[in-house]
Amino acid sequence: MLDNKFIVENLHAVMANIADRFMKADAEAVVRLYNRRTELATHLQSLQQKRNTNAGTMKGKIEQEQRNALIEEGKKLKEWITAAETELAVVEKELETEARKIPNMAHPDAPVGREDKDNLEVKRVGEPTKFDFAPADHVKLGQDLDIIDFDSATKVSGTKFYYLKNEGVFLELGIVRYALDILQKKGFTPFITPDVAREEILEGIGFNPRGSESNVYTLEGEETCLVGTAEITLGGYYSNTILSRDKLPLRMAGLSHCFRREAGAAGQFSKGLYRVHQFTKLEMFVYCLPEESGRFHEELRSIEEEIFDGLNIPFRVVDTCTGDLGAPAYRKWDLEAWMPGRNNGEWGEVTSTSNCTDYQARRLNIRYKDDDGKNKFVHMLNGTAVAVSRAIIAILENFQQADGSVRLPRALVPYCGFEVIKRK
Repeated sequence: MLDNKFIVENLHAVMANIADRFMKADAEAVVRLYNRRTELATHLQSLQQKRNTNAGTMKGKIEQEQRNALIEEGKKLKEWITAAETELAVVEKELETEARKIPNMAHPDAPVGREDKDNLEVKRVGEPTKFDFAPADHVKLGQDLDIIDFDSATKVSGTKFYYLKNEGVFLELGIVRYALDILQKKGFTPFITPDVAREEILEGIGFNPRGSESNVYTLEGEETCLVGTAEITLGGYYSNTILSRDKLPLRMAGLSHCFRREAGAAGQFSKGLYRVHQFTKLEMFVYCLPEESGRFHEELRSIEEEIFDGLNIPFRVVDTCTGDLGAPAYRKWDLEAWMPGRNNGEWGEVTSTSNCTDYQARRLNIRYKDDDGKNKFVHMLNGTAVAVSRAIIAILENFQQADGSVRLPRALVPYCGFEVIKRK
């Protein structure tokens, strides 16, 4: 969340940022509640000072009549203080509720727009794959190769689930190990994270655990949720913690299942593995000093590029527009791979990386002790190393052969133990 004082002092900029993000939040209510809280806190402090003065006078040598008056005044002060404390608590809760609706400020260079068509392409690596035959999409390839089974998963679990089988199992495990080896060499500490997190952690990261617009599966009666990304569990790892400055930056790599309701997601762009309710993802996470977050954002982006460049998959990088940033992100880069089977050839998002500055740290109370002895909020960043289901789409569709087989990227062969997946 933003600092309340920042909102008060930069109200018009905050309101413009909300409009650019096409979000619903009331910055003026935050200012009004902030000022009211200040008034109530000042009033409460004045009453407490009067109570202390009253108690001090009572300890001295005074006439009984004066003592009785002081006793009556003390009773009234107690009532007034209780009422002031109650009102202050209500206002503070309202302020917290409204302040949490305010999105992070967007980077000045982030393109202003409502949806992904407004994103700005900033880099392209490789050219779209061309074939001398009609390429198939990953759904047909997966079925013909007998490595993906959507029908049985629908029968057992419902739509948007899938089984991986045969070489598909080794392909997933090989992709994970390939990416994990790269991250380990970059100094990331590997984790296998829980697939469940408390609602308070999701809210701190910026996810909405409940409501019709939520993309999260909640566990009823438990006040917990299935995570949609290891960003949640890695970001919550140091909640309510003061970190040592000399331990920063902290680089973490979390492997987890990801669960998403994908409510309303339909159409040809969501078919097959592109939007599913459960998938495996390797997530990068960084805690760092505020002045270093821009540099680490570029580092996360370069690692994502290295992973997909090493797989020889054509991709482009886009600067995500304000309306597609999500509330916590200051700036976000998306990496989109070429998918020949998507609408006769189209770019599809495979990774993203976000600099969330201190927005999540304020909500989760994650700080560091600076050289001046003061506790300050860290900056937190996240990035997808690889979302396995979408990586599989890009591999199957870009490396398919005329005979219906799929040749593996050379980088994956040592991890998978085979070079080609043949039709059954």
